Amino acid sequence: MNDELKKEIILEHYSHPSNFEKVDDNSYVKIHENNGSCIDNLNFYIKIEDDIIKDIKFNGEACAISMASSSIATENLIGKSVLDAIKYIDDFENMINQKPYDEENLNEACAFCDIYKQNNRKNCAFLPYKGLKKYLENYHK
Repeated sequence: MNDELKKEIILEHYSHPSNFEKVDDNSYVKIHENNGSCIDNLNFYIKIEDDIIKDIKFNGEACAISMASSSIATENLIGKSVLDAIKYIDDFENMINQKPYDEENLNEACAFCDIYKQNNRKNCAFLPYKGLKKYLENYHK
């Protein structure tokens, strides 16, 4: 993926985030995440049925990196089994930490493959995955 395409993907997901809406439905679990070093303060709402992620929504205030990463994460995690979602999150975490990962599994999330060059932005890119991973790992147990 070239640099121009990465920028386009991030800008598109920041400007028009997918699944960005508040949820007032008790069938969703709410997960709150924030980033102490910047404006990021997001709520995620996840709905799992029969071990499959049926839906994820999010809302709140965040920088361009967190907003775009959250949009891409929700798009890619909906429809996955809990175990496949954990693998996806592990691949994303490996990618931003310069460890081996499955590029095909990440799709548009590969737009963040160079985020390691700005260490302080890694927290922004990983924000949506942080709470979701913790929740999914506990759910799986």
